[in-house]
Order: sequence, then structure tokens, then C-alpha cells
Amino acid sequence: MSDAQSPSNIRYLAEFVDGPLAGRSETRVMVDDTYDTQLSSISLVDGIEAIFWYNAGETREIEGELHVSYTFDARDSDPTQSGDADESLRL
Repeated sequence: MSDAQSPSNIRYLAEFVDGPLAGRSETRVMVDDTYDTQLSSISLVDGIEAIFWYNAGETREIEGELHVSYTFDARDSDPTQSGDADESLRL
């Protein structure tokens, strides 16, 4: 017998419930038999890279697959909107 887990036991579905990634989901791999308590995502906002942080919340199992809800952490994330467009032109 093998001690290796089957692929369905090491994956989980991350569901983004709010913030810039609201409504999206992605399949992720567990590390040390656990899901991530915090996730980051790099996205473009007005052509500038921004880092968005999400915190794990509720979990549930659907048809043998773990689903984890993630909520947006605005405090630790970069702004979701750029400031005044003319501001970047000032020296």
C-alpha cells in the first residue's frame, strides 16, 4: 500500500466571496493536509500591479471536495482604484 493521498484529498476549491476577485474560484493544493489561511493575488489596476489579500472563512464539503470561502482583506491589500489621474503627472 502507498501512503500517498489520492488527488481528490489534496485539492480544495477556493471561493472568493467579495473584493476584486468576487465570484471567482480556483482549485488549489493543500500543504501539510491543510488549506491556506491567507491568499494573495497580483492583478492590474489601471495598468499598475496591485496585491490583494484574502482570508479563509467558512468551509464545507460538497461531493467529497473541500470548499473554502475567502473574504477580501482591504486593510492589507493595495488600493482597488488609482488616485487622481493627474496626480501621477505632478513632480
